[in-house]
Amino acid sequence: MGGIHIGIGGWTYEPWRGLFYPEGLPRARELEFASRRLTSIEINGTYYSTFKPAVWAKWRDETPPGFVFAVKGSRYCTNRKDLTGAGEAVARFVAQGLAELRDRLGPISWQFAPTKKFDPDEFAAFLALLPRQVGGSPLRYALEVRHPSFASPRFHELARRHNAAIVFADHDEFPRIDEPTANFAYARLMRSRADVETGYTDAELDRWAEAARGWERRGDAFVYFISGAKERAPAAATALIARTRPAR
Repeated sequence: MGGIHIGIGGWTYEPWRGLFYPEGLPRARELEFASRRLTSIEINGTYYSTFKPAVWAKWRDETPPGFVFAVKGSRYCTNRKDLTGAGEAVARFVAQGLAELRDRLGPISWQFAPTKKFDPDEFAAFLALLPRQVGGSPLRYALEVRHPSFASPRFHELARRHNAAIVFADHDEFPRIDEPTANFAYARLMRSRADVETGYTDAELDRWAEAARGWERRGDAFVYFISGAKERAPAAATALIARTRPAR
């Protein structure tokens, strides 16, 4: 059994002001505020940019003990014709300052383009070049694949061999893969609706709470409300946290 970590993608989004962040809250305190109401955040900016070690250390210091970040891997590692040549880009990505997160460092999630098809040899080579640790901390990886060719037992077995989680994506167009390939689970829920205050109805949130408890039996479970009606993501996350928090 692990723990359930629930959150949103990023912490800066203008429509959250007044809905999630109090009016007048300084923007510099948004992470501090969010990290005390959520149990995890997926850092999305790392998909597009790199950050200096001092920035990573600042993020660590602004969050409370027990809070965990997921880190989205750089697009320069995954959006390429041949993944076997990603070694240098992966090394640069990991070395930029992730070690500064220390105990706040959760899994690294690699997102692949919808056009990227499953090639067993190519993905085996990519997984083999991923470093196992940084700064003495072990690294965990999740794979977000978006082409139907990944709905394959060969891909599931390859991920299992490398203890890599396959991201469960609740989305109409992406494969919904819920396979126990790692000692943790990773889910991205992308169907929140603007006309529901919490993004999802009570019945839907109850079902996701049940799913999260099932994923927790694999180890840590990371669940993020992403996309859809993004303005509702914090409310959906806090509602799910309330449903999965252990009874006292």
